[in-house]
Amino acid sequence: MRKLLGKFRYQIVLFFAVIGPGFITAMVDNDSGGIYTYSAAGAKYGYLPLWTLAPITVLLIIAQEMCSRMGAVTGKGLSDLIREEFGLRITFVTMALLVFVNLTNVMSEFAGVASSLELFHVSRYISVPLAAVGVWLLVVQGTYKSVEKIFLFASVLYVTYIVSGFLVKPDWKEAAIYSVKPVMMLDSGYIYMLIGMVGTTIAPWMQFYLQSAVVEKGVSARDYAASRVEVVVGCIMTNVIAFFIIVACAGAIYRVAPRDIQDAKEAALGLKPFGQYAFLLFSAGLFNASIFAASILPLSTAYSVCEGLGFEAGVNRRLREAPIFYFLYTALIVVGAGVVLIPNFPLVRMILLSQVLNGALLPVVLIFMVLLINRKDLMGEWVNPSWYNFVSWISVAVVVGLTLALTAISLRGM
Repeated sequence: MRKLLGKFRYQIVLFFAVIGPGFITAMVDNDSGGIYTYSAAGAKYGYLPLWTLAPITVLLIIAQEMCSRMGAVTGKGLSDLIREEFGLRITFVTMALLVFVNLTNVMSEFAGVASSLELFHVSRYISVPLAAVGVWLLVVQGTYKSVEKIFLFASVLYVTYIVSGFLVKPDWKEAAIYSVKPVMMLDSGYIYMLIGMVGTTIAPWMQFYLQSAVVEKGVSARDYAASRVEVVVGCIMTNVIAFFIIVACAGAIYRVAPRDIQDAKEAALGLKPFGQYAFLLFSAGLFNASIFAASILPLSTAYSVCEGLGFEAGVNRRLREAPIFYFLYTALIVVGAGVVLIPNFPLVRMILLSQVLNGALLPVVLIFMVLLINRKDLMGEWVNPSWYNFVSWISVAVVVGLTLALTAISLRGM
């Protein structure tokens, strides 16, 4: 008994030692685009979309677990492995696409910052520049440990959505029923919404960032058991947050008058009749999610490109040690924030475009991942077992099909 307790304590200590990359990556997935997608689902269709969260969680766990395992076993980032195994030309094209896609994502995050603070009558010409400077200083002046602590704190702040969900006092019985009862309708808007929920949950940048962060944190194969738990916990928590966003909007907007909403700001305003705290917490959550993702996305891109093309990278390195890394990080923030300051900038259209581009790149990244993790010479005993490999390929096929469908439908609607 004592030995079992000792082993349990050791596993707990190890878990908290490795916590960070998996949890942060999964939580930041609920960015401004994700919040808008979940809010729109709840506002128009009520509790009906809740059943999708369980399979989406499984898909997310599979994708994130493979990346985390590759990072721990090989000690290399995903873009680094793509260059070594598939060549520089393919890597360059992939990295160019990633930079372009992530730039649109960064724009959408600063659009989220602008939207959240405009709820409190703060001009985007004040909020966006201040957010950009704060995000830049966070990484340039910090170390990996200090930056990770701030990101973990930002992850905890997502609890605001859970609280706002309870304040709305939704129909919990109906929410529970539709969490396990699949509902399909031959309605293009409903199908588009379901596909969008998958597309916004599993994004290309996540895979690159998670694997790079695992490597920089120094997680090894020996520590991987605890790291795997952290990844799974993060994936579950991110969809718990999604559940409460849908529930809050179903209870506050759908119950009153089902409708399309144009952005997450409109969702926050829909909670106002249910109390100032519900409105404030939802708005605070939107700001936190947007600025959190505005920090992670440029960082993920800089990591990926520098690793893939052989440049020095890492928050622990100073500016003179990794000039390309910091230049790219800075350029993404400046351009991403600058575009949002253009008068009459279409905030919602930018969020839609970023999701379309994510959908176009994701199939390529997932195929690279599954091919790499099945390389015996690369992964040794850590390759996918047969059953896991079967599930992985099925998951890849599902995600590829859905994200390509999302891209096609979105392009028709733009």
